[in-house]
Amino acid sequence: MVHGATLRSGFDETAEAVFMNSGYVYGSAEEAEAAFDGTHARYVYSRFRNPTIQMFEDRLALLEGAEACRATASGMAAVFGALACQLQAGDRLVAARALFGSCSWIAGELLPKWGVVTEFVDGTDLTAWEQALATPARVVLLETPSNPGLELIDLEAVCALAHKAGAVVVVDNVFATPMLQHPLQLGADVVVYSATKHIDGQGRCLGGAILGTKAFIEEVCGPFLRHTGPTLSPFNAWTLLKGLETLALRVERHCANAVALARHLEGKPGVARVLHPDLESHPQYALAQKQMSGGGSVLAIDFAGGKDAAFRFLNALRVVKISNNLGDAKSLACHPATTTHQRLTAEEKAIQGIGPGLLRLSVGLEDIADLIADVDRGLAAL
Repeated sequence: MVHGATLRSGFDETAEAVFMNSGYVYGSAEEAEAAFDGTHARYVYSRFRNPTIQMFEDRLALLEGAEACRATASGMAAVFGALACQLQAGDRLVAARALFGSCSWIAGELLPKWGVVTEFVDGTDLTAWEQALATPARVVLLETPSNPGLELIDLEAVCALAHKAGAVVVVDNVFATPMLQHPLQLGADVVVYSATKHIDGQGRCLGGAILGTKAFIEEVCGPFLRHTGPTLSPFNAWTLLKGLETLALRVERHCANAVALARHLEGKPGVARVLHPDLESHPQYALAQKQMSGGGSVLAIDFAGGKDAAFRFLNALRVVKISNNLGDAKSLACHPATTTHQRLTAEEKAIQGIGPGLLRLSVGLEDIADLIADVDRGLAAL
């Protein structure tokens, strides 16, 4: 995370260099020809590869334990790229129902327009996965823990079922981060990130990443990204490199703050339930202990008073800011039913456990005493 995959220029700089150039020059026409026909490996155009972006990709691959990585302009570009590069009309996609709103839209609305058949399942129900994967499938898409309800999926079990069905398993590992969960070691084929979240972790830039085998990244995903152009900015790649240097330290503090805040909120008047993977009351606590090394930075709070109580709580906060981002140094909270998951139907929200009283709280790096005092201010407003 600090030294991995560093490429130094002839100036021997300590911090990685930012190569903002779009193109590269050649010493001769023959050299250009060799670059384009593949006989001479070198940088050709920054939409394809770039030294700063490559440092980020290679460092993240080292951290994830993946053979290769490609960076994208955003997390959603990573999710879409990982799916679109391998799906075509007539293929079947099996997806967990509990997905981020834009991921649900891609799986449920966009891909079916292109002839892809999508089947959604309850990700926590292994019997549902068995039934859905009794029929061959091309891709399985899931996130664990889920956004915003923090549902967990048994990765080893689902990956085994998916591979029997001939499917490639794509896991959105954003909530867990590379520090807390390793999907590739549990049987997944592809991991995607919104690097905007914990990897940057300071609200500075957008970015995404797709990780997998060298064959998948170079032969399946690479051509799609090269020709469609969801390219990460070199400056953003440099910023994300700086984020990786402190990721372990920040995630440790995130986790400690989040579980402390979750325990403080649990059982308080007006709070129907608190969800965090490290709470013993979480319905899948045993699975969290099995496949995660920490519960992460996000918790969900369900207020008995519904939307009105949730809004009163939000509006009373002073340290925690109202925002739809997460994984930030600053604690951020939002009301999923009216923001990130607003476009889901009432039935879809109910299936995912997104009720009118549910809040998503991304716990930051502030002093825990300040955070406890702030949520108590919110509770007093109920």
